[in-house]
Amino acid sequence: MDGDKIGKADQVMQNPQAMAALQERLESASHTPSTIMDSIPIQVKRRVNALKQLQVKCAHIEAKFYEEVHELERKYAAMYQPLFDKRREVVTGSIEPTDEECEWHSEGEEEDELAEDMKKKATVEENKEDAVPEEDLKGIPGFWITIFRNVDILSDLVHEHDEPILNHLQDIKVKFSDPGQPLSFTLEFLFEPNDFFNNAVLTKVYKMKSEPDQADPFSFEGPEIVDCEGCLIDWKKGKNVTVKTIKKKQKHKGRGTMRTITKQVPSDSFFNFFNPVKVSGDGEALDEDSEFSLAEDFEVGHFFRERIVPRAVLYFTGEAIEDDDDNFEEEEGEEGEEEEDVDEDEEYDPKA
Repeated sequence: MDGDKIGKADQVMQNPQAMAALQERLESASHTPSTIMDSIPIQVKRRVNALKQLQVKCAHIEAKFYEEVHELERKYAAMYQPLFDKRREVVTGSIEPTDEECEWHSEGEEEDELAEDMKKKATVEENKEDAVPEEDLKGIPGFWITIFRNVDILSDLVHEHDEPILNHLQDIKVKFSDPGQPLSFTLEFLFEPNDFFNNAVLTKVYKMKSEPDQADPFSFEGPEIVDCEGCLIDWKKGKNVTVKTIKKKQKHKGRGTMRTITKQVPSDSFFNFFNPVKVSGDGEALDEDSEFSLAEDFEVGHFFRERIVPRAVLYFTGEAIEDDDDNFEEEEGEEGEEEEDVDEDEEYDPKA
């Protein structure tokens, strides 16, 4: 039976008129996988399936390619690191760059210098008492906290109570997993001694997967972050900004007397970054809020790795942000389209 179908299909393929009719059917069909496959003879379907087998093999080769890319990243990370170490030393004031190293001529530099001179003259009397002598300034004060403020994806995570802590941040490093180890990268946040926690380094590990999914191999587009692990922050007493203490009044059911209790509840903070949502190990689906938080976390981790750490000075000055903005085109809504106002302050229902 199948042989008869294949024979008829071959006859169709050798008949120019039949081929033209087939081409017309394909062009008129809506272009979805199911309709296209339904519109072609069985012999052609067999060959398409053979191409899919080849495509799966291509996906596995692509996965190997990305594994080697990871090894290249690890190799070149070691070459970048001495430069990043020197960046940290300049930022913290451990070393003073030479005059030659400080030479940099940018467009409009003379105009910038003139504007800066005028600004200094206008404010010199006002700030005379509070001004810090220039020779007393070490390094680049507020380097990392300025980057956090400049970048939207980071500034959204930082709250006012986080800023005094982030002022003690001295460096951020990226470390790639060793050869033979599961694909991953680690973000290391280096802090100087401070009044908030005892850790010198806070870490965040991002685990990656670089292989086609057996159930959907054609969706493979390279390595993806699949999980992350934070670290335990050793907070000093009363300094934990990830929780807040609230007071609550309770009424005794029998006597009707009142008492006040205190308890700790979670508080919004950048440092929740080190206590991420965990991917369920038993394959259980996360709720929508958890999925959103995890996706946002993965995006932030990737941004630190790909943008912030390699180009920190340009995010400090804002130049990299201008470059990022240039990559997006503003889209205007259609005529007559109205923006919808969203009231975020919904009335709280204590019964909900």
